[in-house]
Amino acid sequence: MKQELLQKRMRKIKEEHRNLLEKKNKKLFSTNGIYHRYKNPILTREHIPLHWRFDFNPETNPMFLERIGFNATMNAGAIKLNGKYLLVVRVEGNDRKSFFAVAESPNGTDNFKFRNRPIFMPQTDNPDTNVYDMRLTQHDDGWIYGVFCTERKDPTATNGDTSSAVAAAGIARTKDLINWERLADLKSTTGQQRNVVLFPHLIDGKYAFYTRPQDGFINTGKGGGIGFGLSDSIENSEVKEEVIVDAKTYHTVYEVKNGLGPAPIKTDKGWLQLAHGVRNTAAGLRYTLYMFMTDLEKPWIITHKPAGHFIAPLCNERVGDVSNVVFSNGWITDDDGKVYIYYASSDTRMHVATSTIEKLVDYCMNSPQDKLYSHLSVETINELIDRNHKFINVLAD
Repeated sequence: MKQELLQKRMRKIKEEHRNLLEKKNKKLFSTNGIYHRYKNPILTREHIPLHWRFDFNPETNPMFLERIGFNATMNAGAIKLNGKYLLVVRVEGNDRKSFFAVAESPNGTDNFKFRNRPIFMPQTDNPDTNVYDMRLTQHDDGWIYGVFCTERKDPTATNGDTSSAVAAAGIARTKDLINWERLADLKSTTGQQRNVVLFPHLIDGKYAFYTRPQDGFINTGKGGGIGFGLSDSIENSEVKEEVIVDAKTYHTVYEVKNGLGPAPIKTDKGWLQLAHGVRNTAAGLRYTLYMFMTDLEKPWIITHKPAGHFIAPLCNERVGDVSNVVFSNGWITDDDGKVYIYYASSDTRMHVATSTIEKLVDYCMNSPQDKLYSHLSVETINELIDRNHKFINVLAD
């Protein structure tokens, strides 16, 4: 009888897992026309392979209980290789430890399945306590680079302080997302570094990084926003001087802090950039995504920047482990110009939205900028109303 109950339980869990992995996604109608959300999350903790979670040996697990639990799948880097859409996902266990795992899809919007094993990341002389939020860059030098946050306990923490941490930009490279070579962490002169992105081309023979300098692990302090700097080497990267590309600014969606998401997309009009911005609310910090474009030859200079957020958490996206958050560090561009934007909601699950290069360029170049004052926002709205007067009859129809 116990064996029958075990087999029944096992079959049910396998069937539900298979149905989840094979579930088709549905593109939703887009009112703004800039991008389309999809109905279902593309990765959740329930997508984690069963053989990562359960001991299948009936002698050591006669009740088929979950042995290793997982809390979230989020903040994935993205790349297209050999015709498949690949995500390097931040997977967080119930033990709070994050690690990287590759999930792949044939179409980029559903049927994502994790590879057989998670990534075992090589260590430096100073082992990572925690790693997360990898940005992938297909570089001119032939390598795929993963730049991620490595977290370690603050060695200067006072006695009894078991939470203070230090953040740095870890760097690894690969050709296949299977075998990884670990390089030295990025060095800089501006404090701790998170949300660092490697630019895909050399500039003046040097490796280029978008950075996010900050005074502490959580607070940016004097860190002014998204930075940019050059390094002579990638094996021992060091940015000695950073310029601020996009400053955090009072009473904007990037008031408290901001950081670049994935590596930028090159267009004939400039580099498309996707970033996250953080502001304070009565309910706590709110994370949204925003966009801007930078100059083709000088990718640290902003040429166009729409006002406000690009994607904000909606409906069920607002609820999760850390609520009211969307975060992105991965997108993929197809040869036909279609863009897959991968974002996490509330540090819990992964979603996809789709657009095109043409639409994103139009959005960046033709949307009004933030004039930073309420009366000027009204002025911008009235300017559009005035331009629309001759089309009122068309709108009425």
